This record gives sequence, C-alpha cells and structure tokens, in this order.
Amino acid sequence: MPGEQLNENNENDCVMPVRSANPIRAKSLIRDNLEKQASTLNSLHSRMPNIKVFSGTSHPDLAQRIVDRLGIDLGKVVTKKFSNLETCVEIGESVRGEDVYIVQSGSGEINDNLMELLIMINACKIASASRVTAVIPCFPYARQDKKDKLAGSDDGDVKLRCKNYDWKFRSRAPISAKLVANMLSVAGADHIITMDLHASQIQGFFDIPVDNLYAEPAVLKWIKENIPEWKNSIIVSPDAGGAKRVTSIADRLNVEFALIHKERKKANEVASMVLVGDVKDKIAILVDDMADTCGTIVHAADRLVEAGATKVYAILTHGIFSGPAISRINNACFEAVVVTNTIPQDGHMRDCPKIQCIDVSMMFAEAVRRTHNGESVSYLFSNVPY
Repeated sequence: MPGEQLNENNENDCVMPVRSANPIRAKSLIRDNLEKQASTLNSLHSRMPNIKVFSGTSHPDLAQRIVDRLGIDLGKVVTKKFSNLETCVEIGESVRGEDVYIVQSGSGEINDNLMELLIMINACKIASASRVTAVIPCFPYARQDKKDKLAGSDDGDVKLRCKNYDWKFRSRAPISAKLVANMLSVAGADHIITMDLHASQIQGFFDIPVDNLYAEPAVLKWIKENIPEWKNSIIVSPDAGGAKRVTSIADRLNVEFALIHKERKKANEVASMVLVGDVKDKIAILVDDMADTCGTIVHAADRLVEAGATKVYAILTHGIFSGPAISRINNACFEAVVVTNTIPQDGHMRDCPKIQCIDVSMMFAEAVRRTHNGESVSYLFSNVPY
C-alpha cells in the first residue's frame, strides 16, 4: 500500500527498501540509510584497521606459524644486502592505514637482524601504516640492562676482592637494552610484544606499550604432560635472579623450590655454586629464561646430582646455545633440555637429541589477535590458548 515501509528488519538487504506516496520523501529515506551505513563502516574501519603480518629473516618459521594460526597470509617483503653489506628492505604491498605486525627475533646475527627490524618498522611507518607493532620473541641485548657489571680489567673505580681475584667495578658499562628501546621507538614502533624479558624493568625503558608475555603456562603444560612423576619434583633456579620465576611455577604445581647461588669470575664463566634447598630423591627441574654457553645450567645439573637428585631436566625460554653449548649438553646428565621456539631450534635439535621444543606461536598469535581487536592480553599470562 502507498506510504507503507516494507521489510524493516530484513538483515539481508544492504539498504532498507522504501515505498512512499511522496517520491522526494522516499529518496530522502534511502539517502539517510546509505549515509548511516557508510558512517558505521568508516567507524569500524578506523577502530579496527586491516591486519598485516610481516616476517624478518631471523625466524620465518615462527612468523608462518603465527599467520597460520590467525588464518591470514604472510605479508610480502623482500630483504637483501648490497655488496657493502648494507641491509635493504622492500615492502611488497600497501600498508596504508593497516595494523602492521613485524616478527623478528633477537637471534642468529643479532646486529644484522636488529637493523633489519628497524628498517622494516621505518619503511612501514613512512608508508602510512596506522600502527606498527614489533613482535620480538627474544629481546636483543636484554642482558645489558644495568651498569653494575663486574670485570677483571683495569678500567674501574671501586676495587672488590673475591677469593684470589682482583675485581673492579666497571662504572662505565653501557645500558644497551635502553639503547635498543630508544632505537625501536625512533624507528616508529608503536607497540612491542616480547616474551620473558631477562629483566622486567626493560619495559620501563620504553615510552610505548610493551606486552611481556610469559612462557610459564606452556612450561606448566609441558611438565604435566611429559614428566609422569612431576608431583615428586622440585623446581630449581640456577641463580638468585630467577627466584621469583621458580616460586611462581612451584606454587602452581604445589611442589617445593630451591635455588643455586653462583659466583662468576667473568662473563660466561662460573666460579662456584651453593645449593639452597633439599633435592635428595627428587626430580630436579631447572628453570631459567635463557641459556647461552650453558656453563651455568651444566654446573647446576652436576651440583643437583651430587645433592641426590634422581633426574635433572632443564626448561629454558630462550635457547641461544652459542659456542660449546651443544657439546656441553650432550655430555651433561640431563634427561631433557626443553626450550621454546622463540629462537630457531631445528639445527640444535639435530645436533643434540636431548633438546626438545615447546611451540609458543599460539601465544604470540593470540596476543596479536587480541591487540588488533583491542582486547586484554592478560589472559595469556596464566593460560595457553588452544
């Protein structure tokens, strides 16, 4: 009938069909509906821009796992080097108005990979990306987070004496983690997603949001699924700095914890270890955030066996494994050395059958999804997304 509106609630129609005795009135209603729909779409787009995920050359496998989990394709990017070894990055698709995530881990040739990440961030930023998030599973230079470094050089101000060694306090050591934070911010990063920072205070080096994810939920899941006698275990920190980490895991497993106090002669070399806690007739699970040359965890494992531990496992977030690390693990008394894939581990696993890997790509993928949708990521601090 004239003047009657038809199918007001039909969700399948983009624009509500209108009949009116007054054709001018009908056109006005149609125009109003079109304008309202365009306004809604523009609002949604400004709040949730399209997502693009790019991978650097440090860990393409992890980036591929992340996009597979998200159900999208990896962004097109070409990275090459000139004859003088300058890094050149070419973004192969438009990022204008997009929510961009760049996956690059601090592993391998760290300096080259860091420079590549900075160039990729800047390339996306000056190409008018709406937001650029650096996904850095293993943060580079995280161990250089403060100035109180002990060194055996003559360049120092305060003399310390330890056993028979003359120590000096190197007051002019760099805080390189802060420098890296400044470089990422200046390059144009708007947000950082990382995992198990060596020192949590590194988050304070940034003036942009930093989401520091934890491998702890994945570690708990692995322990329960792969160590049948885990209820008779004890969680051990190889140094005093990891006490908070092991107490958290021990509380959630309802088991005891212990720690080892170590003294260093110099970097990557341990002088002595003192065990605090009773590990006799228990399964010892060493937990740390990273292992480089593995001198610390191998010495710790020997100390635990001497103290009566029946088995020794090591669970590490970042398995760097440089220098003699692999040969040390092969010759050590570990049942297994478990690491996450924040750093590529395929080569290490081929060379050392004791090394096992926990996939944390689902945690990074969920962090990306929640960040993109404006949701909280705190769920990931205590749960593994399945």
